[in-house]
Amino acid sequence: MQMPVTIVQLLNDAKYHVSDVDARLLLQHALQVSPVFLAAYSDEFVNAEKITCFYSLLQRRINGEPIAYIIGQREFYDLTFHVTPAVLIPRPETETLVELALASIPMDRSYTVLDLGTGSGAVALTLAKHRPLAQVMAIDLSAEALEVAQMNATLLEVDNVHFTLGDWFQGIVGQYDLIVSNPPYVAIGDPHLDQGDLRFEPQIALSAPEDGIACIRTIIVQAPQFLCAGGQLLLEHGYNQAAQCRQLLAQEASFINIFSYPDLAGILRITGGQRI
Repeated sequence: MQMPVTIVQLLNDAKYHVSDVDARLLLQHALQVSPVFLAAYSDEFVNAEKITCFYSLLQRRINGEPIAYIIGQREFYDLTFHVTPAVLIPRPETETLVELALASIPMDRSYTVLDLGTGSGAVALTLAKHRPLAQVMAIDLSAEALEVAQMNATLLEVDNVHFTLGDWFQGIVGQYDLIVSNPPYVAIGDPHLDQGDLRFEPQIALSAPEDGIACIRTIIVQAPQFLCAGGQLLLEHGYNQAAQCRQLLAQEASFINIFSYPDLAGILRITGGQRI
């Protein structure tokens, strides 16, 4: 006969294998309770079915699967996004892209935004949620990714984003006030792709030819024809690509007011410019 097990006992056992944060997230998911519940009712007994569920989730995490895929969600900016292995896991670095974009989008009038390679929709939906007068177009090459993004739009009750299937600017018509993108920028064959969470994420959304710069180059070269006069392009890129991005913006697309901006770790992570 199995001895009764409490919430705190499960957490203590899990901490031998994973971090305290991961253990709590997994147990919250298994029990379908809030963080407050775990803290307030730590001496509550857990039934056998929930214990089995928890240890199954725990084993997946021990095997290296990202916590976001296991519990099916990730916090980004001030919102919660549904995620699956079809999309990249939203990261804090990309919040810098959102911050810069929000600073450019007026709150009191219509404004058009194009999000290239939207994935889970994290960038497009966050911008649309915070700027309800904006009209956002979000495009992705993956139909599976777009399904996730559309689900997030429903969950977040965002109705000012339109999703379309395509490869970068494929099928896009008209011009936009702002273009944003977090494209693949890791070099193909980079050893980091075989480590940590990156092993489980879609490689098509992570890596690109030409030492990771190919997709960025494509976006920069084509962006001017899809930007209004004075429109802005904002790109997330790798830790060592800022100078190359600025050079591409200036020499291959004649952008002006070019700049690079650091993420919270102080790494130049976003580069942007303005169409003449």
